Amino acid sequence: MGRLTGRTALVTGAGRGIGRAIALKLAAEGADLVINDLDEGPAAETLGVLEGLGAGARAVVGDVADPAFADVMTDEAVSTFGGIDIIVNNAGYIWNTTIQNTTDEQWEAMLAVHATAPFRLLRAATPFIREAARREIEAHGRARARKVVNISSVSGLHGAATQIAYAAGKAALFGVTKSLAKEWGRYNVTVNCVAFGHIETRLTQPLEDGPRTIDVNGRALRVGLDADTLERIRTMTALQRPGSPEDAAGAVFLFCIPESDFITGQVVECSGGAAG
Repeated sequence: MGRLTGRTALVTGAGRGIGRAIALKLAAEGADLVINDLDEGPAAETLGVLEGLGAGARAVVGDVADPAFADVMTDEAVSTFGGIDIIVNNAGYIWNTTIQNTTDEQWEAMLAVHATAPFRLLRAATPFIREAARREIEAHGRARARKVVNISSVSGLHGAATQIAYAAGKAALFGVTKSLAKEWGRYNVTVNCVAFGHIETRLTQPLEDGPRTIDVNGRALRVGLDADTLERIRTMTALQRPGSPEDAAGAVFLFCIPESDFITGQVVECSGGAAG
C-alpha cells in the first residue's frame, strides 16, 4: 500500500522530463494515472513504464491548448477509474525572444499553454469535484481531500529577460492558484503551485549536448543554454547544482499527500535556493 493507493491523478505533459518524473512518483506511491503528452511516442513510453510499475494508467495524446482537450482528459479519468483526486497542470514549453521580436502568435501561444489550458482542465473537472464532494459530505460529514498542483516557474515570480510571454503565462497561474483555493476550499480541495528554477530537461540542456530546437505543432523552437549561462545559474543557486526531474517530482508529491491537507493557496519555489 502506497501513500496514494486508491487515488486517481491527472498529469499533463508527462511524456518527458518533469511531467514523466511526477507521473512515475505518483504511480510508485499507488496512484492510478491519466497522463498526457503532445507526442504519441513519449506518451506511450511513459504509459508502458507506469504499467510496469503495476499502476492503472491511460494516455490521452493531444495538445492541452486545444479547447476540446480538457473534457477528453477528465472524462477518461472518471469513466476509467471512477474519479479525480489529483490534478497536476504541468504541460508547457518555452518560446523566448526579446519583447520587440515577440509576435502576437508567440504571446498567445504562451498564455494558451501555461494559463488557459490549466484553467480549462480545472473547469472541466468542476462538475465531478462538486458532485463528489456533495455526496461525501452527505454520507460522511466531510468531503474526501483532493489536490491540485499547478506548475509554474521562477520566471513568473521574478521575471527573466527574453521570457516576457512565458513569464506572463506562468505568473497567471499564481492568480489561478490563489483564487481557486478560496473557491474549492468548500469541497476540501487544496490548490497549490510549485515554481521551478533550473531543472535539467531538454529545454535547459547544455547546447553542446543535444538538439537546439524542439518541434511544437510544426514550429521549430530554440532550446538549451550556453555554458556561461549555466555557470551563472549555478553560482546563483545556494545548492550549487541544477535540480533533477526527480527533485521536481518530490516537490509536487509534497502537495499530494495527506500531510499537506491543511496547506492551500500557496506558491512554493523549488529552485535550490536560487537568487531572484
